[in-house]
Amino acid sequence: MTKIVGGKAVYGASIGILMLEARFPRILGDMGNALTWPFPVHYKVVRDASPERVVRQRAKGLLDAFIAAGRELVADGVDGVTTNCGFLSLYQDNLAEALGVSVATSSLMQVPMVQRLLPPGRRVGILTISADSLTEEHLLKAGVDPRTPIGGTDQLPNGGREFTRAILGNELDLDVEAARQDNVDAARALAARHEDLGAIVLECTNMVPYAADIRTATGLPVYSIYSFVTWFHSGLVPRRFSVGP
Repeated sequence: MTKIVGGKAVYGASIGILMLEARFPRILGDMGNALTWPFPVHYKVVRDASPERVVRQRAKGLLDAFIAAGRELVADGVDGVTTNCGFLSLYQDNLAEALGVSVATSSLMQVPMVQRLLPPGRRVGILTISADSLTEEHLLKAGVDPRTPIGGTDQLPNGGREFTRAILGNELDLDVEAARQDNVDAARALAARHEDLGAIVLECTNMVPYAADIRTATGLPVYSIYSFVTWFHSGLVPRRFSVGP
């Protein structure tokens, strides 16, 4: 007889994602598009957590809201919690302490691991939606060396064609090809400024749809919230292998 013990409201979604409250299109590849993931995820929107407020205003005054939303995800049955903005590394310690489950707030947390993968003389760089907003504190909270090279789509001429403006401005429309070109151009500029670059980590979860284009354009390995959360999930739900011939 197989006995099953309950206790959760939701089953089959081990990853809970704390979402900013936004209205811009979430295309396939975006963390907020559920079809992006090869496994079920469970979402919770944090009200009043706009892209502008979280990125440019350091999520000021939102910690309690993120903790409350995270606790709802855990109560629903998730085994680990992540967020859909790399700038929320500021809340890594707070959320890990408050939620009682594994927490992975930011793609930036991959940077030290990726650095260990690289050959001598090479280093990892960060591509972000707002280099002007990414502070030393954001990096330190994610365990990142503050000397890590940083490039941003906001550093392109006129702030770029589309990506930073549309996402942080929370616009209803998104020119996907213009956004793609912004990401490629910003990555190329980062690589050109740092000839010792060996890999790129994408801070912004909205950059995932363009990761393959960045890889092609720069020739460098590209890591994102997608690579981070799929790794995170593999520990929460290890693949079961059959034993035998």
